[in-house]
Amino acid sequence: MESTKEQLILDIEKLLNRYDGLNPTHIDPALLQFMDRKTLLSIIDSILRQQEKTNESNIEWLEQFKKH
Repeated sequence: MESTKEQLILDIEKLLNRYDGLNPTHIDPALLQFMDRKTLLSIIDSILRQQEKTNESNIEWLEQFKKH
């Protein structure tokens, strides 16, 4: 089942709000309505890749404190 544009916008908000302690992000759906489904999926993909890179960087940084 394909996600609607509204659901994709909600998914983007959820991804941006994954981390506690940050001010919640709210996207006015009117701002994204002109974007097509492909563009919204691309935004989701980009956010996921950025979060993955951040997680990898954090793991590398934490590794230096491990006792070997």
